[in-house]
Amino acid sequence: MRVELGIIGGSGLYDMAELTGREEKTIATPFGDPSGPYVVGTLRGKCVAFLARHGAGHRILPSEMNFRANIYGFKALGVERIISASAVGSLKEEYRPLDILVPDQFFDRTKGRISTFFGRGLAAHIAFAHPLCGVLSAIAADAAQAVGATVHRGGTYVNMEGPQFSTLAESNLYRAWGMDVIGMTNLQEAKLAREAEICYATLALVTDYDCWHPDHDSVTVDLIIANLMHNAVTAQKTIAEAVSRISGPRTCACKDALATAIITRPEQVPAQTRKDLQIIVGKYLK
Repeated sequence: MRVELGIIGGSGLYDMAELTGREEKTIATPFGDPSGPYVVGTLRGKCVAFLARHGAGHRILPSEMNFRANIYGFKALGVERIISASAVGSLKEEYRPLDILVPDQFFDRTKGRISTFFGRGLAAHIAFAHPLCGVLSAIAADAAQAVGATVHRGGTYVNMEGPQFSTLAESNLYRAWGMDVIGMTNLQEAKLAREAEICYATLALVTDYDCWHPDHDSVTVDLIIANLMHNAVTAQKTIAEAVSRISGPRTCACKDALATAIITRPEQVPAQTRKDLQIIVGKYLK
């Protein structure tokens, strides 16, 4: 059975309770090892692959993640859609702890993370004005609402470097810029998923107010973990509901994202690069 959907679990979401017929798949990639084995099984009648972003026991920092290997592994499994979940801090009063925001934009505050499959003799520049799949995001938001979560549709996710939380000055600046939530992981996944022509949507699970809030100026791991556990249950229900709502072939632009992005002439692409990226660019390098 072809794997139809990928699920990336963030802080607190290390498993999918409803997943049955489980099989672990370890995938070697040209970019090194993913965060761990992919757990492939059946969820709501569909074959899905689950990956714990931070690895077993939550041992991988955001800046240490091998984002390329993680997304490449999903592509190798045949995944066409990915729903991710991640813990975030709120930058607005109306986004309360335990709410879910389904963002439609990112703002990058990371420093030098590798976030492209290209290079090594193959140049491509992908359109990224709308970094999340609108169709899949709508399904995710509808699913969250259906399971009783408080959902906010659209907004900007600030992707900071971490692992430290924001300074007060930074938090206030992001608020002045009109940003909505802040996290440490999802932007690179979205960039690489787009390059791999995989639809990508995110459930931003609010664990706390960022330090701008007078009641949350000293965020603690204990506070976050307590909310993470509650959010994980909601996220599992939401993702399972979203899986049940996904059907049919894709109609969005994500499926052809590379069609006008590759600049290098096919005959100029080095053999090793062509081999490494065959599952991503093969149909365009005849």
